Amino acid sequence: MCYRDFVRSESRWLILASFVTLAGCGGNSGTSSSLPASWTPGVFPASGTFASRCASPRTGIDPYTGVRYPDIQGSTLTENNFLRSWTNELYLWYSEVPDLDPSLYATPAYFNLLKTSALTPSGAAKDKFHFTYVTSQWEALSQSGVEAGYGAEFLVLASKPPRLVMVAYTQPNTVATSPPANLARGAKVLTVDGVDVVNASDSASVATLNEGLFPTVTGASHTFSVLDAGAMTPRTITMVSANVTSTPVQSVETLNAGTVGYMLFNDHLATAEGELITAFQQLANAHVTDLVLDIRYNGGGYLDIASEVAYMIAGSAQTTGKTFEQTVFNDKHPAVDPVTGRVITPVAFHATAQGFSGPASGTPLPTLNLMRVVVLTGANTCSASESIINSLRGVGLQVILIGGTTCGKPYGFYPQDNCGTTYFSIEFKGVNQQGFGDYPDGFSPANATGTVGVQIPGCAVADDFTHVLGDSSEARLAAALGYLTSATCPAPSSSASLTRSPVVGAQVRPVTDGLLHRSPFRENRILRW
Repeated sequence: MCYRDFVRSESRWLILASFVTLAGCGGNSGTSSSLPASWTPGVFPASGTFASRCASPRTGIDPYTGVRYPDIQGSTLTENNFLRSWTNELYLWYSEVPDLDPSLYATPAYFNLLKTSALTPSGAAKDKFHFTYVTSQWEALSQSGVEAGYGAEFLVLASKPPRLVMVAYTQPNTVATSPPANLARGAKVLTVDGVDVVNASDSASVATLNEGLFPTVTGASHTFSVLDAGAMTPRTITMVSANVTSTPVQSVETLNAGTVGYMLFNDHLATAEGELITAFQQLANAHVTDLVLDIRYNGGGYLDIASEVAYMIAGSAQTTGKTFEQTVFNDKHPAVDPVTGRVITPVAFHATAQGFSGPASGTPLPTLNLMRVVVLTGANTCSASESIINSLRGVGLQVILIGGTTCGKPYGFYPQDNCGTTYFSIEFKGVNQQGFGDYPDGFSPANATGTVGVQIPGCAVADDFTHVLGDSSEARLAAALGYLTSATCPAPSSSASLTRSPVVGAQVRPVTDGLLHRSPFRENRILRW
């Protein structure tokens, strides 16, 4: 099985896991033993001419694919020529890439230049998702169905001193939620292994903080000083990292005398399918007339699951025969996927289970048949989660946003291995039934201020760490319930300008929600084929 995906790529992001590389999924064609003698501006030989011609060829068998490495002796120049031609063939904005002499740069540095310099309407870089990963590490991490951690999702609300790191939510039955840790939403992390989270500034301390907060291996013991929500005195706990399995769907309940359903949906993982079907069936049996879908921390995942969610919200009358999402490549490839060679066809609104987990593939899905939905969002609402919003708007459903601006990730790519490095370069975008997919600055509630994306009805409300998620008094949920009754917003919440970064010490753009540290499988738009 191979995947297409969308991955966030701030350069300092600690990436933990993803999926198989392009090896074995189709690749470059047109190999030749005759190489061009020199660089000619505007002339791009087929990328296959240079593929796997490496300055330091790998030897032996790839332990993850079972296939012998294709590498032969080449040079930095042949690696750069591959990147130059590959970018010209597949990059979504290939015409905006400067054609630079590949002989003048080291390979990673050259790749970093092979992208557009254009800006979004907000002034942010149009291409924020351009990066590389060591292939051996990428493949190793792609095989894990679980992540090393504690079961506490740490949210970095400010990455530079004075820092602020809090627990956003937890996974049940994990180290974090068991005695003696007993962590819960709203707990502040004050120290990690004796290092001051708030004020430490030297590189060694930053490394200690990242290692303790975001462990990459199991069995690592780290000591934390934490201040629980509502507490006056901190306490010290020690946690040992372990394999943590996400529980994607939590806190399914009915509110407002049973008329409003609420669901916390955190991950478009395979295991989410069965949980989602059970949750929607529960709400359908309760005959709810409205739904609050809480995806403020949902970074994405399988697009098929996002399609199922959208269908279970809207039902068949509004979605039959309609496009959930269409993949659009650059203008060289209007009809055929240039990597798979298949005719480009849209992802439909799935009316039946797709066979990830739970009911068998083809089992009819429950539906709420709603004409509107309230979605709780923030800076951590990305990719496949944004597809739910965009697709429902595309078929005329009223989508109401309560919270913050989403991350803005309508783009995607196939990961490409060459000579031991896996490259990620934007190759396509997703559009809805109406052909819309231009939200690089995200979706924003209508009364949002400052940097906003596509504005749609709703209210800007700061995240509330003083209440558990699903509590009707929690600020975003309370605002959603109020909006359903009166179509009005509460007074704007006061929130400082915080630094968007999942890694302590990173230098990135300001937002108000902070950012979670998550694996790419939890941050993508992933298509199966």
